Amino acid sequence: MTHAAHRTLPDQLTALLTEHLPLTVTAGELTPSTTFESLGVDSLMLMELVVAAEEKFGMVLPEEALDLSPSATLADAARVFADAR
Repeated sequence: MTHAAHRTLPDQLTALLTEHLPLTVTAGELTPSTTFESLGVDSLMLMELVVAAEEKFGMVLPEEALDLSPSATLADAARVFADAR
């Protein structure tokens, strides 16, 4: 991953978050260090996001997607997206 990639999030991830979560922040305020917990996302919501991502983008997320917890950062989720097949 390039240095620039550490500062930005994949467009697919940002779109998924803004479309499926009742966020109180704008897409521009989402950073790699933002945690799901700080966005009010619990473990059930995370699993729903995984399913939504697979359906919306026609991808199969790796097993690590199931290990994401509310304390995970958006950078952690971006790595999971990067590993998607």
